[in-house]
Amino acid sequence: MKRRRKIGLPAALAVALLFAALLAGCGRNEGATKIRIGEVTRSLFYAPEYVAIEKGFFEEEGLEVELTTTFGGDKTMTALLSGTIDVALVGSETSIYVYQQGADDPVINFAQLTQTDGTFLVARKLDGEFDWNMLKGSVFLGQRKGGMPQMAGEFTLKKNGIDPHADLDLIQNIDFANIAAAFASGTGEYVQLFEPQASIFEREGKGRVVASFGVESGKLPYTVFMAKQSYIDKNREAIQKFTNAVYKAQQWVRDNDAETIADVVLPYFEDVDRDIVVSSIDRYKSQGSFAEDPIVDESEWNNLLDVMTSAGELAKRTEHQELVDTAFAETAIGKAAGQGD
Repeated sequence: MKRRRKIGLPAALAVALLFAALLAGCGRNEGATKIRIGEVTRSLFYAPEYVAIEKGFFEEEGLEVELTTTFGGDKTMTALLSGTIDVALVGSETSIYVYQQGADDPVINFAQLTQTDGTFLVARKLDGEFDWNMLKGSVFLGQRKGGMPQMAGEFTLKKNGIDPHADLDLIQNIDFANIAAAFASGTGEYVQLFEPQASIFEREGKGRVVASFGVESGKLPYTVFMAKQSYIDKNREAIQKFTNAVYKAQQWVRDNDAETIADVVLPYFEDVDRDIVVSSIDRYKSQGSFAEDPIVDESEWNNLLDVMTSAGELAKRTEHQELVDTAFAETAIGKAAGQGD
């Protein structure tokens, strides 16, 4: 005869607690709206995005976000247009390219995250004080043609009396994700790099940061959360909640020092030493790279158009009102101030 095995009190309690935990877990996720984000690269430049996730600001708004790094503006926009992601974190220039190709479903910029270029000029070897004229005749490992890093870089070079195509041996045929590795392996005398890679190379003796393209090129809608107009029209409440969370994160980053921010975003940079993370965030904060609110400002938009025109990448000016919707950002700011619902 088979004997029925009794469950003792500790085991029974464990089962009950497990069941309760499962129910509680289901309850937390029930009704949450899922939004798939594609970020153009993984960088401390996007610290407020990681803060919004880690501090639970998206969750507070009833959102479940899935973050993917898509490595490159062209790849990020392809993912957005194909529906692989719902929201892209990428340079505003990509939305202009899509619009000028005659898209029936334009991509709309609704929440700005960064407001300057995020790259730094790294020199392989430098004796003495840096001068922009040192670049003349050098091998310069550039970014993808038509991308914001390259355009902001060219804008800065021209501002300092350098013709990037006549005065440099300019290399632009290396994929975005492989630029740092190419420089590390010996390609180029100068390169544009985001943090933390620029500081890592300084630590390893592979180069020295000599200038900031963010400081030199001025304020731009450099990296913005955007979505197709059709997605926004169908998901206005979710986009508003998303923008609310972004604004909470921006205010939190504004109000906290680099060390505090670093401790929150470290899970996204497991292979980077904490002191590098701290110094990189401090570098971005000190030059005003992190936007303090999500509004895509018209003056910054016009600066973007000037940069694109200078790079020869703009067929015609695409005005602010055509591809920017500030309503979500304005509502988020109003709500935080106690003026909204």
